[in-house]
Amino acid sequence: MLAPYLDINLIEAGCDEAGRGCLAGPVCAAAVILPFDFYHPLLNDSKQLSEKSREILRPIIEEQAVAFAVAMVSPKEIDQINILNASFKAMHIAVDQLTIKPQHLLIDGNRFVAYPEIPHHCIIKGDGKYASIAAASILAKTYRDEYMLKLDKKFPAYLWRQNKGYPTKAHRQAIREHGMTIHHRKTFTCLPEQLKLNIY
Repeated sequence: MLAPYLDINLIEAGCDEAGRGCLAGPVCAAAVILPFDFYHPLLNDSKQLSEKSREILRPIIEEQAVAFAVAMVSPKEIDQINILNASFKAMHIAVDQLTIKPQHLLIDGNRFVAYPEIPHHCIIKGDGKYASIAAASILAKTYRDEYMLKLDKKFPAYLWRQNKGYPTKAHRQAIREHGMTIHHRKTFTCLPEQLKLNIY
């Protein structure tokens, strides 16, 4: 069972991101403040849930959360500042947009760039341990998937409706055949050939 909070005396926001390992599309982050008594039997790390379960939970989280926000950082900016910094920036933007200022941030993972004047706690695999982080992981994942489905309508050859921008064999083959789009991350190794050097 997920823990409802780390410190009962503080207003805590859980933060998580989605799309860090993708070849295309933005990185998306969410920040969620849940009521102390929030509970749903399906709530878990988004990666452990089916797409159907995530879609069931999203409106429940949005309706019952004390506050929530979702933010994205574009592929262009990912290429400029790197994916780790882009993930942190997306989390910061999400926290910026919360209608209630949290007193403490619970961050999924082992690293974070401190948010001004709000202490944080990094928790490895936190999306499987704390309800607010799990809720943030679900919002980040569903919002990003929804965005990739919209992009797929403009670029159907890359099968983003199926792979959501992740490096599947079909996605890499589409890049090989059609090249990169403006939504691809140019600093990522989109094709294995990028690793090879021709030495004569």
